[in-house]
Amino acid sequence: MTRSVVAVVAALLPLLLAAPAQAAPRLAPEGFMGTMADGPLVGADVDLDREVGLMRSCGVESLRIVIYWEDLQPFARMADIPEDKREAFREVEGVPTAFADTDRVIAAAAGAGLRVMPVVLRAPAWDRQDPRNQASPPKGDAAYARFLRTLIGRYGPKGSLWVERPDLRPRPVRSWQVWNEPNIDRYWSSPQPFGQRYARLLRAANRAINAADPGAEVVMSGFANDSWRAMRAAYRAGVRGHFDRAAVHPFSGRLENVLKILRLNREVMRGFGDGRVPIIVSELTWPSAKGKTKNTVGFETTAQGQAARLRAAYRALLRDRRKLGLQTVMWYTWLSADRDSPNSFSWSGLRRLGPLGTDAPISKPAYGSYCAIAKRVQGR
Repeated sequence: MTRSVVAVVAALLPLLLAAPAQAAPRLAPEGFMGTMADGPLVGADVDLDREVGLMRSCGVESLRIVIYWEDLQPFARMADIPEDKREAFREVEGVPTAFADTDRVIAAAAGAGLRVMPVVLRAPAWDRQDPRNQASPPKGDAAYARFLRTLIGRYGPKGSLWVERPDLRPRPVRSWQVWNEPNIDRYWSSPQPFGQRYARLLRAANRAINAADPGAEVVMSGFANDSWRAMRAAYRAGVRGHFDRAAVHPFSGRLENVLKILRLNREVMRGFGDGRVPIIVSELTWPSAKGKTKNTVGFETTAQGQAARLRAAYRALLRDRRKLGLQTVMWYTWLSADRDSPNSFSWSGLRRLGPLGTDAPISKPAYGSYCAIAKRVQGR
């Protein structure tokens, strides 16, 4: 080797060593890997900031949170609030509103750089068709629409939360899901069939959201059980053109049926001219509750079985995501109690509460499976 060649190699070597390795390509758009953030996670005994930090490092990109309307606006007027509770409320468009608990969750997510999609449901007693029934639909549409405007005024692009918290890098909420599973009595008790009443609420919600934040996405409620039939009923009732994303909860004990449920929903949407509207799987799970609860849903499994089903499901959904038009798949849920409940969904988490007396969350086998898939999706 001549001196000139040696000199060139010596000059280039530091550059070659410093060059970063080329990142692997993403397997899905940003936001595809999601999870639900509810239950014990938002309780006072869990370090929420630590958990959302784990989500970020694990590869979670989007969170679905629950906003219960009745929790934020339990009273119709300030005069109705007991004197010792009034400090927790501020009046917005004439309605006393308590933001503290929701502020905590959205601020934690913003601190970790996670996007948030709230599902907004459960009317307060003062605006229910049946004040005694927590699952009752609202009396009308106006109060729910006003509440959505209130939420956007707090958490949207010009939200007051970002003004009051200059320590946070703003991460405005730009997706809003209108109610949850109105095709089943647990969330929408009457009237049945649900289609006409829900369609009216969705239309009002769509107008309110677009007026308050024209760039926001309106997500239709996720449907469960025979979701394709509920999807058809919703279209026949007039939902087309009043949402930007559809949602499905394709629960089943068998993966092939999960895929079939999504195909059936896509076929319904295609038949009504919405073949290109994206679908969000806003809940997907297999609870690790086998043999642990008397009330079963038919697809309980073990902790190891939960991890195996999660891996198989995400691989299949990634493979078929273009054909099905999937935008996001959200695992239900990040953290569950895994104890002391007759409901098998209480064993759904990627992580669980620790032994009684400590409650420090512990990762389940499904956590490692989720993280590995998320990192592969993101090309890292």
